[in-house]
Amino acid sequence: MNQNQKMLGLVILLGLLILGSFSIFTVNETQRAILFRLGEIVRTDYEPGLHLKIPFVNNVRTFEKRIMTLDVEPERYLTSEKKNVIADAFVKWRIEDVARFYTSVRGDEAQGALRLSQIIKDSLRGEFGKRSIQDVISGEREQIMNLVTVSASKQAQEFGINIIDVRLKRIDLPADVSDSVFRRMEAERSRVAREWRSQGGESAERIRADADRRRTEIVAEAYRESQTVRGSGDGSASEIYAKAFNKNKEFYSFYRSLEAYRNTFKSHNDILIVDPNADFFKYFKDADARRK
Repeated sequence: MNQNQKMLGLVILLGLLILGSFSIFTVNETQRAILFRLGEIVRTDYEPGLHLKIPFVNNVRTFEKRIMTLDVEPERYLTSEKKNVIADAFVKWRIEDVARFYTSVRGDEAQGALRLSQIIKDSLRGEFGKRSIQDVISGEREQIMNLVTVSASKQAQEFGINIIDVRLKRIDLPADVSDSVFRRMEAERSRVAREWRSQGGESAERIRADADRRRTEIVAEAYRESQTVRGSGDGSASEIYAKAFNKNKEFYSFYRSLEAYRNTFKSHNDILIVDPNADFFKYFKDADARRK
């Protein structure tokens, strides 16, 4: 009898332990919890720690409380110029209202991320459609991200989601648009290069013309000065020659004749055809007359 009572007591104790394990649940710091009673939401404001529930009547579901990152798949968007761009974005989000999140997407985080992705794409499509390619790529990129964050946050509140931030990772152009933009940029750079070359050629011609003008002026001035100096020198030489001639005309004439003879008869092969009675040989005749 005592043995049977012991076994019964152990069974009752084991049952109580199992029943107690089904009556306790834990919520940690990174989770939000929902308590259900026969499928109806009863409570959502649980703090981290141990909590009680009624076994087989209540059940609990937990959801991520931390900020999560969603990579939005690249999508084509039309700009105000009717040009396609491919944008790749990511979203920082978290579950703010677990009850609303559960009722709107049945507590499925994958379904919630899909809804959120569609909201972001719709917001980006609306903002890109108001702007040109230049504005989208660089001019108003920060403004676009801020407006998309505000717009998407309002829509995401319907699903109990709080959007922390939306960021554009990359904005690319389709291959055909990229080629067109590249050709246009190449043509623009070629035009600028031609303009600079033209300005450079004009400056070079102006510099060369100025250099030629200055060279001509310098050469003319130098020639004028050289002619002035030469004229002054010739005048001084003539004056000196005249003074020397007037001092001894006979000697001067004789000296000049010797200079002429020396310049004329430089070689034994030189031949001079002239009248022997010409004045050129005057001093030869005078020398013969003096010997006689």
